[in-house]
Amino acid sequence: MRKRLFAALLAMLVVLSSFGLASAQQDNSASQGSNASQGNDASQAPADNTKVNQRDRNTNEPTADQQKENTSDRQLSAQIRRAIVKDKSLSTDAHNVKIIAQGGSVTLKGAVKSDAEKQAIESKAAQIAGEGKVNSELQVTPAK
Repeated sequence: MRKRLFAALLAMLVVLSSFGLASAQQDNSASQGSNASQGNDASQAPADNTKVNQRDRNTNEPTADQQKENTSDRQLSAQIRRAIVKDKSLSTDAHNVKIIAQGGSVTLKGAVKSDAEKQAIESKAAQIAGEGKVNSELQVTPAK
C-alpha cells in the first residue's frame, strides 16, 4: 500500500515538474524575443568599452583584484568609499567608481557625470589618503 502511494506521489511530482519546466521555457523564449526586438532599436548605440578593457589588460595598470588584503589598504578603501557614498549629491556612477588602494596609494577609476563630481571624488580621496597619494583615472562621460 505504501509503495503504491509513494509511486503515485512520485509520478505526480514528475508530471507537475514537467509542466513547470515547459512553462518556464515558454516564458524564457518570449522574453528573449522581446529583448531581441528592443536590441534592434536604431536610436540606441551599442555599448563599447573596448578601450577601457584594453587599458585594464595592461599589467602596469592597477586593477581591483590586485589590491592587497592587508588591513590598512582595506580600511583606506573603505573610508574613501564611505565618504563618496555619504555624499548624496553625487550620481550613482560616481558612487560606483573603483577605488584601488596599494601600499597607501589610491587609484580611482571609472566614469562620472561631470567635472564637479570628478573633483569632489578626487578631493575626498586626497583628504583621506593624503595629498600626492591619489592617482585619478576618472573619466567624465558626455551627457546622452
